[in-house]
Amino acid sequence: MPPEQPAGPDDLLTVGEVTARTGLPASALRFYEDKGLIAAERSPGNQRRYRRHMLRRISLVLAAKRLGVSLADVAAIFATLPAGQPPSQHDWHRVSRMWKGELEARRRYIGNLERELIGCIGCGCLSMRSCGMRNPGDRLRYQGQGPVRLDEKCGQDSTGLT
Repeated sequence: MPPEQPAGPDDLLTVGEVTARTGLPASALRFYEDKGLIAAERSPGNQRRYRRHMLRRISLVLAAKRLGVSLADVAAIFATLPAGQPPSQHDWHRVSRMWKGELEARRRYIGNLERELIGCIGCGCLSMRSCGMRNPGDRLRYQGQGPVRLDEKCGQDSTGLT
């Protein structure tokens, strides 16, 4: 029996192997492929095969989803990576720098939301006389959509984008 070869980034994995590794159903893999987030090749029998390095992309997609990052934003970042080969260390450093600002803005937003919620729960004002979240006369309607006060405290515009 020949010795087992170590796994390489360009090894081809079946759909079943990728679903077993990622926990995603095959339909999600097809969806991500349609969105340009991952790429597959076709076997001589016309079955999809994924290069092993696609597992890293899938992991990043799943992590981004947990953080509320849109698939369009993930696709924009991934568009800067080489599609047919594993990204280099330089590629990953560049991508991480691109994500850093977005993640920092999200951290600030969540921190501001937490402070506001703790303040609302802890103040017991119920009369809403001194609440930082109140909006008498709906004056905030002119500042944009959504939680504009939280966005302002994070240095974001009313769309939530930095």
